[in-house]
Amino acid sequence: MTTTIYGIANCDTIKKTLNWFKQQGLAHHFHDYRKQGIDADWLAAVESKLGWEAMLNRRGTTWRTLDEKLRANLDQQGALLLMQQHPALIKRPLIEHEGQWLIGFDADTLTELML
Repeated sequence: MTTTIYGIANCDTIKKTLNWFKQQGLAHHFHDYRKQGIDADWLAAVESKLGWEAMLNRRGTTWRTLDEKLRANLDQQGALLLMQQHPALIKRPLIEHEGQWLIGFDADTLTELML
């Protein structure tokens, strides 16, 4: 089964993740959701596994530039809509491997899962 790494190509953490996979010689597919897009069905499916709170990147520039009214009292539906409209709001990377999902880059966790 293929491993898919979801993220944005110019993200430093994505670059580190892709480099780790290359160094390990592991086959993978990279999905740049800024260029290739994401849809509501994909977001809902991933959210059902990870939870919207875990997926939402509240530390980035995109979050800080959102209107306070959008950020206040955010619920699942609102968060998914914002993530679809602003893919940079999705934490990176999201990694899917054989039905398991990971958020973020952690070499030890990846080693356990992949090697």
